[in-house]
Amino acid sequence: MTEPPRSEPIASGRPSVIGALWRSTHPGPSVVVTAVALTLGVAAGLEPWRIVVLTLAIFLGQLSVGISNDAIDAPRDRVTGRADKPIARGDVSLRAAWVAASGCLLLSLVLSFLLSWAMGLAHLVALASAWSYNAGLKSTVVSVVPFMVSFGLLPSLVTLSAAEPRVAAGWAWAAGAALGVAIHLTNVLPDLDDDARTGVRGLPHRLGRRVSAVIAAVALVGGALAVLLGAGPTPVSVVIFGAVVLIAIAGLVLALVRPPGRRVFQLVMLASLLLCVLLAATGPALAT
Repeated sequence: MTEPPRSEPIASGRPSVIGALWRSTHPGPSVVVTAVALTLGVAAGLEPWRIVVLTLAIFLGQLSVGISNDAIDAPRDRVTGRADKPIARGDVSLRAAWVAASGCLLLSLVLSFLLSWAMGLAHLVALASAWSYNAGLKSTVVSVVPFMVSFGLLPSLVTLSAAEPRVAAGWAWAAGAALGVAIHLTNVLPDLDDDARTGVRGLPHRLGRRVSAVIAAVALVGGALAVLLGAGPTPVSVVIFGAVVLIAIAGLVLALVRPPGRRVFQLVMLASLLLCVLLAATGPALAT
């Protein structure tokens, strides 16, 4: 193999490490959660600078969760031959990954406390919950709890970022928690066999593919119903609610007629995004 010119190693190495770290953040979910927070912030009428800070805080927090997850899972990913995992493949060192995850976590909390001390504390709880899942709860029967806590807190992260911080309405908490349940139960469906090989047995693994898919569909409909009744029905919210129900039913039928996999997860994610749109449509009603 030809050695690269001496004048280029630094420039050619940096993009590789940065790119590997970015791929370790679980970019898709990180961007989606950040977009949801941004949308809710705009809908809630936050001041522009608060929307910017909120969005950055949520984004950095999500990066920390994604990188720490892949850093912790690196040994298991090597066993299962996950070629899509940069840390397990050796594209970036564990030390670099932990430095990046820790730095993102710290910056995220600094920005959160800048918005309000209540927002900082709430985001700390949400991130601690997510990190606890990565650190071991994913292999227990209570693996769904971190998702319920973190997603349940998401609406409050927005309302606590306002000039007059307020906790989100109870129905918004319920909708967020339901969203977390649906995402967790379907996110792992395509990887159940690989997880079993490495000793990961969370709640979805114990329930099985079909039961997990059924509960996910019911949770989505329940979350949408909580928003519809909590904020009060409007023509727009009724239409979105109907779309969530139809997509959830489609996912449920698909799960019952064939082994649930990536397609069911995609349907659940679509319904989840619509549930987030339904939340955003409530605007200032998010706060109690």
